Amino acid sequence: MDFSSKTPVDLSPQWDDIRPFRDEEIPDAMQRIASDKAFPQVMEYIYSGEKLEEKKREFTRYKTVSQFQIGFMFDAINAIISKTTQGFTYDGLESLEPGKGYLFLSNHRDILLDAALLQIALYNSGLDCSEITFGNNLMQPGIVSDFGKANRMFKVVRSGSSKDFYKTSMHLSSYIRYVLNQRNTSVWIAHRNGRTKDGDDKTSQTVLKMLSLSGERRIGHNFSELNIVPMSVSYEWETCISQKVRELYLSQDHPYIKEKGEDFRSIMDGILSPKGRVHIHLCRPLDKDELLTADDLDRNEALAYLASVIDSRIYSGYKLFANNYIAYDMLYNTYRFSDKYTLDEYKHFADTMHSLLSRWSDAILPLMNLYLKVYSNPVVNRLSL
Repeated sequence: MDFSSKTPVDLSPQWDDIRPFRDEEIPDAMQRIASDKAFPQVMEYIYSGEKLEEKKREFTRYKTVSQFQIGFMFDAINAIISKTTQGFTYDGLESLEPGKGYLFLSNHRDILLDAALLQIALYNSGLDCSEITFGNNLMQPGIVSDFGKANRMFKVVRSGSSKDFYKTSMHLSSYIRYVLNQRNTSVWIAHRNGRTKDGDDKTSQTVLKMLSLSGERRIGHNFSELNIVPMSVSYEWETCISQKVRELYLSQDHPYIKEKGEDFRSIMDGILSPKGRVHIHLCRPLDKDELLTADDLDRNEALAYLASVIDSRIYSGYKLFANNYIAYDMLYNTYRFSDKYTLDEYKHFADTMHSLLSRWSDAILPLMNLYLKVYSNPVVNRLSL
C-alpha cells in the first residue's frame, strides 16, 4: 500500500496546465515552500512550538510525491484531527475494490479538510489515495499551490468566456476520465462549485454536465464508466461558520467580493477551528441499472435525475449531531427533536452562536437565521427522503 497511490509519471504534455507535480518536480517545490514567507505561519498552526529550521531541513529532504505525503501530509492531517476534533470516524469503504479508480463525488464544507480526511480514511483502510480537484482561485503561484500540487491536487478552472469555459470543462472532464479509467486512480471532486455555505447540499448539474463531456455514449453509459461513489462529510461544528454566514448575508444585496488573502485565511481557519466530531460516509457506488435509466430521458431531465440520485445518497449518509437538531428546533420554533439533545447541549449551541456573531450586532437577527440554516438544512434534507 502506498499513501500517495500512483505518482503521475506517465502523463502527456496535454495535462501540464492542470496536473499535479511529478516526482522530479518535488525537490524544487519543497525549496519554494520552505523559503516562502508564509511557511513559518503554516508550521506554527500545525506544529506549535517545534523548531522552524528543523522543519525547513525536513522539507528539503523530500524528493518524491510519496515521500512528501507520507513524511508530512499524513502526519499533519493526523495532528489536525488530534488537536481540533473530538474524533474522526468513517464507514462505507468496505464496498470499494483495491486497485480500482473511483470518482468520490462529495458534499463540500471545508476547502482543504473534506478531501484530506478522505485520504486518511482510504490509507487506514489499505486503499490507494486519490487525486483531488482544487479551484484555480487557489492555484495561484505560491505556497498554497505548491502544497496542493505536491499533494496530488489538480486545477479546476471556473472562469472565462462561454467558449473558453466549454474548452476548459472538456479538458478537465477528459483528464478525470483518463485518471479513473487509464490509470485506475481515484479522484475526489465536490458535487458543486465551491463550498456549501448554507448547509443545503445540492448537486450541481453544471458539474455533472462537465463530467459527461468526455464520454462517447449516452449520458447514463458515460456515468457508468466513472465508478461514482457519493460521499457525505459531516462536521459537528461547522468550519469557518462566521465567515460563511457573513458572506451569505452580504451577498443578499450584491455579489460578494473576496478580500485579498481571504481564501488562504479560510484554509487556515478551517484547519484551526474546533470541529467536534467529524464523520465521512462513502455511499454505495451508483450501480449501472440506475444510471442507465438516464438514457431514456432527454439531456436536461437526465442531469436532473442523476443529481437527485446523488443528493439522496449524500442525504442518507449524513451523520446528524445534536447541533443539527437544536438548530432545526430553534429555527422552526418547535420541540420536534428535543429527545436528540440535552438542555446543556442546547445552551452551549446557543451561547456559541451568540459569541461568534456578536461582533456584527447591527445584523445579529438575520445572521442568526443564516447560522441556524447551516446546521438545520441537513436535517431538512434528511427528512426530504
